[in-house]
Amino acid sequence: MDLRKYGFTSNMTTEDTQGIPARITAVHKERYALVCAYGETYGRLKTKEYFGGLEAFPTTGDFVLINYIPSGDSQIIRTLPRRTFFSRRDPTPGRGEQAVAANFDYVFIMQSLNQNFNTKRLERYLTLAWQSGAVPVVVLTKADLVDECEPYLRMAERFAADVPVHAVSAKTGAGLEALADYMAPGKTIVFLGSSGIGKSSLVNALAGEAVMTVSGIRETDSKGRHTTTHRQLIMLKNGAMIIDTPGMRELGMWDVSGGLGEAFADVEQFLGKCRFSDCRHQTEPGCAIKEALADGTLSRARWESYLSLKTEAAYSDDKAAFLRQKQQRHKSLAKISRQKKSESRKYK
Repeated sequence: MDLRKYGFTSNMTTEDTQGIPARITAVHKERYALVCAYGETYGRLKTKEYFGGLEAFPTTGDFVLINYIPSGDSQIIRTLPRRTFFSRRDPTPGRGEQAVAANFDYVFIMQSLNQNFNTKRLERYLTLAWQSGAVPVVVLTKADLVDECEPYLRMAERFAADVPVHAVSAKTGAGLEALADYMAPGKTIVFLGSSGIGKSSLVNALAGEAVMTVSGIRETDSKGRHTTTHRQLIMLKNGAMIIDTPGMRELGMWDVSGGLGEAFADVEQFLGKCRFSDCRHQTEPGCAIKEALADGTLSRARWESYLSLKTEAAYSDDKAAFLRQKQQRHKSLAKISRQKKSESRKYK
């Protein structure tokens, strides 16, 4: 099998590289589905390299080096450098970062045009998509459920500045031609979205065949079951690849220092323009943020979303430092409060 069809390039390895290259197409707990020069196979991590902290644990889409074993599971010995990488905070407490996908070109941020459409969730997905290093694309599915898509398109475009927004229907085929430009041979697209938004139906529509099982949604709340139970890379007939992910009930922030700047460029354009370099954007005079909020240049909802996601990211990135800073703020506020009470008693 020619691994170049899966996006592999010769500059990913050197002449003295040990093992043969492979790409991970699915993760099943401790067992990994792989594709390599010998075809499809399975592999397990080499204990010393991975559990000794020498290598980053691989995820779907990663290129790795393996010791190929024809009669059983091959041995994964190294994770090759990633072009792009998407992660989130692991929903299991105490586990830190959870890898979702690697080495993709586009992130399809998907919401359906029913009760699933949510601008707060869109902001969160956009932040993580920009942080990944790939190109975000907003895809509004189930366009057949609404009489008019235009209001949803305009709303999504306001929150996703400079990001393409498409409304499509896997049922009727409407809008699918607009996605053709992203589906080039050798390109990899990550599908992100909640359960019940039609990811599997869209995969089937783009593939031109039933490659994914489709589950229904509840009529009462438009929520669906997780048709996809694990992250998997699917090769389409035209040579494009899709990494489908399970519907995520929780998409916790991790390291989004770069993603916030891209997703909230309309907010960050005011930062650094205050009179004081240490401005907290609260009561200080000459605050560019306060002025923008007052004259309507900056939406208060956008500012609050930015602060919320930035706070969540800081907590996830360094919980101990976040708690120390929070404790210090409380001490400072308590000190100010005591000083004011003392001054009040002094002048009575």
